[in-house]
Amino acid sequence: MSPAPESKQDRRPPYQHAADELRRDILKGRIKPGEQMPSIRELQERFGVANMTARGALNVLRDEGLIYTIHGRGSFVADHDAAGEFSVGYTPPAWYLANRDKTPPQVEQTEGSPDGSEATGATLAEMLTALRDELRSLSADHQELRREVEELKSQQSKSQS
Repeated sequence: MSPAPESKQDRRPPYQHAADELRRDILKGRIKPGEQMPSIRELQERFGVANMTARGALNVLRDEGLIYTIHGRGSFVADHDAAGEFSVGYTPPAWYLANRDKTPPQVEQTEGSPDGSEATGATLAEMLTALRDELRSLSADHQELRREVEELKSQQSKSQS
């Protein structure tokens, strides 16, 4: 059986591929702090993606604190020191920290799945486990914040009565 085409081996969405490549460029210093990120149109051409996909990649980096956006001007790399510590408190996702020096996991086809839908390999399983744990932690934090907001709303409505 022949291996799957490279595009089928990594099933992450295209915006994530673009965000990963841009993240590497920033962390390796190819795009320096304060420097403007490529425009949406340039990202579309570079990665061969749609407008919304390019925006999604920038949104991921913005959510992580690697870049900031000034309306009408564009996106810029956030300041960080020589050790790579960002002044805005950037913390890379756990799955990225665990795998930043590795090549992306290769999903191998198994005999029973000609489309490659069954992934093998401990690296992929480890990444998924780390991502699941991070999501659980974020979900718990989110629920706690929702409870606090509801308590504040009820206190506010009682004080207005």
